[in-house]
Amino acid sequence: MEYTELEVCKESRIFVNSLYEITKKFPKEELYGLTNQMKRSAVSISSNIAEGCGRRTSADTIQFLHVSRGSLYELETQLYLALDQNYFEVKEHEILVVQISKCKKLLNRFINYYKNL
Repeated sequence: MEYTELEVCKESRIFVNSLYEITKKFPKEELYGLTNQMKRSAVSISSNIAEGCGRRTSADTIQFLHVSRGSLYELETQLYLALDQNYFEVKEHEILVVQISKCKKLLNRFINYYKNL
């Protein structure tokens, strides 16, 4: 199976698209600040899953999956910071947090799969 067919990959891409839509509403002065950082963190999630799947050993794969998980936690914090600044609605925040939670669960399962190989 190609990594692009993995549920964790599909869900992380859905999340990235949701995040990009929401950050369009952020103030222009945040374009090179929080908005940029959030987009970079979000892209890092999918990118590190892909890079991990391209590695030769389980240990290498797990390392990149851990980086991806770290990006999820980083982005979760950034979402709270953006909410504190009233850059988007509480309901939008809740939707994103649910998506992050789903990605975390899928990613943790994927990490455990590789640990058990």
